[in-house]
Amino acid sequence: MLKNRHHLELLAPARNADFGIEAINHGADAVYIGGPAFGARAKAPNTLEDIARLVKHAHRFHAEIFVALNTIFHDNELEAARKLTHQLYDIGVDALIVQDMGLLELDLPPIQLHASTQTDIRTVEKAVFLDQVGFSQMVLARELDLNSVKQIANATTANLEYFIHGALCVAFSGQCYISHAHTGRSANRGECSQECRLPFTLEDQKGRIIGKDKHFLSMKDNDQSANLRALIDAGVSSFKIEGRYKDLPYVKNATAHYRQLLDEILHERPELAKSSHGDCAYTFAPQPEKTFNRSATDYFANGRQADIGAFDTPKFSGELLGKVTKVGKDFIEVETATQLHNGDGVCFFDVHKELVGLRINTVDGKKLYPNEMPADIRNNTVMYRNRDHAFMRLLEKDSATRKITVELIFAETQDGFALSITDSAGFTATAFCKAEKQIANTPEKAETSLRENLSKLGNTDFIANEIHLQTQHTYFVPASIINQLRRDAVEQLQSARNGGYQRPPRHATAMPPAIYPEDTLSYLANVYNQKARQFYEKHGVKMIAKAYEANEELGEVPVMITKHCLRFSHGLCPKEAKGVLGVQGTVTAEPMTLINGNDRFTLKFDCKPCEMHVMGQIRKPVIQMGPPQTVQFFNKRP
Repeated sequence: MLKNRHHLELLAPARNADFGIEAINHGADAVYIGGPAFGARAKAPNTLEDIARLVKHAHRFHAEIFVALNTIFHDNELEAARKLTHQLYDIGVDALIVQDMGLLELDLPPIQLHASTQTDIRTVEKAVFLDQVGFSQMVLARELDLNSVKQIANATTANLEYFIHGALCVAFSGQCYISHAHTGRSANRGECSQECRLPFTLEDQKGRIIGKDKHFLSMKDNDQSANLRALIDAGVSSFKIEGRYKDLPYVKNATAHYRQLLDEILHERPELAKSSHGDCAYTFAPQPEKTFNRSATDYFANGRQADIGAFDTPKFSGELLGKVTKVGKDFIEVETATQLHNGDGVCFFDVHKELVGLRINTVDGKKLYPNEMPADIRNNTVMYRNRDHAFMRLLEKDSATRKITVELIFAETQDGFALSITDSAGFTATAFCKAEKQIANTPEKAETSLRENLSKLGNTDFIANEIHLQTQHTYFVPASIINQLRRDAVEQLQSARNGGYQRPPRHATAMPPAIYPEDTLSYLANVYNQKARQFYEKHGVKMIAKAYEANEELGEVPVMITKHCLRFSHGLCPKEAKGVLGVQGTVTAEPMTLINGNDRFTLKFDCKPCEMHVMGQIRKPVIQMGPPQTVQFFNKRP
């Protein structure tokens, strides 16, 4: 079955093969995972052997496996990257997720290519270009609203992928260099140091403090649960959950949650179809708020929203419980309607605005007895639960089964019996056996026994939906004959399914070569090797700057470009002020400053596209002598 925009794909993350297998079991149509190297999550590599194991499991359900090769490459890494693409193709991987256009200039196998979110797809022109140079699927920028998505869908043929859940990078993906500038760890090389999650003080242009010790660049987590129908109508066909660093309960919970929501839509809209096979049953009710999240936002899907930041903490605070009403010697009393359990995790913000976590050993009514009493807790402190022990226990066990429904037809032949099995995708197999036909003495009992034995599909991937008996008489058929027929038919059906699986084809490249929308590229294009340079030259670009990671001196430039605007979030947006006050120029987009320790970042505001630029420059490492050797960084700004 070839995917198109009428086939909806739930795409789940996997830190490793075992997580990926559970994602498939919990309803994912596809899984994305890091390979041995060159993934944008450098701390989540996987061996070829493990990926092959995941591929084998996924293909049983005609689900797909995508491998992230979405870093930018040194020239001396290109050959290793090329070899890896062939190795991944040889073990059955379905697609590669790519950022570096130099890869397209190499001798690649006929594997599908997906444009990573790191390629920063925000415009129709960029999307059309990537569609024309051979990308089958494009991961759209998280910042796009529904109308922009629809415009891209109308102008392109590739499948459109959209993040629906999980952590949000505050910067446009691929346009963040603050980590590399400060630590030498490049986000475009898979080593982001997540400086955006640090606490900052925010000053206005006159040095007045607007906020102190807040996580001003930390976003809430993405949740598009309410927008799935609108995203489908806008042209999205792949729904992506973020989280290749997340733990297994998160993967299970988020995957099951969106599987159920998408299945509701598929039931409502028969013109749409799932892009893999099998239905899931769960031992738990999915509740995405119970696994890691920083509370929820739908970001820019429906336009700019006022409350998208997780300024208080980048950690998981969990669900609100209530306020502390009494602090005893070894207990805390909390006024809450929530049912708590022994082993729950709770937390609160101390006087320093830091999140403090506690494990509750015993719950006695409203009294919570923690493993250790905190030093700084008092009446009226607001408490949260960030670990529901009972819920997590469910997720730590086997929590889902995925089965493909089949129809069985048991029929008599001239010299025995036959069993045909047809699955919900139309694959079919028939097994035969020679046997003596004995008319049953007790027909009703014999038929019941026959149906029961036929339905015993056990640990196979199949579950019986309908069983039809096509015989002249009701026969007594020994269980041994039924079992052998069933085993043979299932084995043949699985073989037919394996043989019928087709990897998705590579998207055709336009000829003559498509022309890139711009003829000049700055460091923001992330051109890091000669092959990438050749690619853009072939597509009409005349002036090409080196990637930020390749430059030693760029001066002060934007090291982060973001749609998040701190002027807007503090009620200081000039556009909003004009509308509210009716006085032009009352509020202007003058710079602000973010301060963390000795670091000072000037914030500049480009109001036409509604962007905030965090300004900075590369720090030079100072190597100190003497064991052990350490690298320290200093800020070159006076």
